[in-house]
Amino acid sequence: MERNSWNTYQKEIPEDKYFYFRSCIRQNFFPASERAFLNILKKDLGIDIYDDANLTSCTGIGYHGDVVPLETIMTVVARAMSIMTEAGYENFVTSCITTFGIFTEVMETWAEFPETEERTREFLYKATGREFKKPKCLAHASDIIFRHRDRIAEHAKYTLVNKYTGEMLKGVEHIGCHYAKIFPKSGIGGAEFPYVLAGMIESWGGSVVDYPERRHCCGFGFRNYLVQANRGYSVANSKKKLESMAPYKPDFIVCNCPGCSMFLDKWQYTIAEMEQKTYGQDGKGIPVLTYEELAGLVLGYEPWELGLQMHQVDVEPMLDKMGIAYDPMTKYLGKNGKFIGKPEEAMVNLGCY
Repeated sequence: MERNSWNTYQKEIPEDKYFYFRSCIRQNFFPASERAFLNILKKDLGIDIYDDANLTSCTGIGYHGDVVPLETIMTVVARAMSIMTEAGYENFVTSCITTFGIFTEVMETWAEFPETEERTREFLYKATGREFKKPKCLAHASDIIFRHRDRIAEHAKYTLVNKYTGEMLKGVEHIGCHYAKIFPKSGIGGAEFPYVLAGMIESWGGSVVDYPERRHCCGFGFRNYLVQANRGYSVANSKKKLESMAPYKPDFIVCNCPGCSMFLDKWQYTIAEMEQKTYGQDGKGIPVLTYEELAGLVLGYEPWELGLQMHQVDVEPMLDKMGIAYDPMTKYLGKNGKFIGKPEEAMVNLGCY
């Protein structure tokens, strides 16, 4: 009998007409990624995506940190949906994995307990006078890039191939926990076999690294990081992943969660400081990219316009392998040509900046 379990973990992603909900931490960690996402869809692919300045944070960090009550975050979610409704859109796209998890949780709660939805509607109307329709499709922004990955490949100026050897670049894909681990059916491929990032790597010419700790958490964990005394748990989780992937000599790591991108990048600097150790090739770190940055490089976006100078681990080795031209003299120049400052190097020369 043919197994249909894989079909359970597929999702229908609309081709066009998206309402975009930005991320608070993504704008701080990797501020150019969201702009790249919008440019790729609007300018490169000609897709209708709406970006509204009246949106707020989803307050997910406060919710998971036990600061924001469930009733409050439901009302915040409802307000965002009301702005989508007013704009005339039905396909809700979140930038942040935590936001995606929050919206999925709220909609699941409303489905199981309809009285909570009615109470939320009442709270929203009393507070703002707004009403809303629930989205027909709730997707994460990585779902959208995945949906259009082949079109991006058609427009590609570079591929994930080593120009010196002709070999496919080896990519580690790391999926954020809130994408599919809480609600496995909400993510493409479920919790154990998510294909959303792997599909991008393969479509753009690279190969995907399989390693023992592939599905292990990066260790962000809001309570792990918000409480300073707990941060050792966070770095220990990232170290476990890095130790596991290092023997396979990956050329890069790509993530679909802003927290995962930040920690897998910055904890490499921390480990270099603490233990004089790195996990990449030639004594360097492993470059960590957001999926928007990876798509941007494939499409020929200028690396510093993508904000790659904001990373702690040097990205130039990957750019060199892809054959991407860049000017090292402009790496730390702002929009006005003014020098914005260069981060301090690690205590040992490990290529982590």
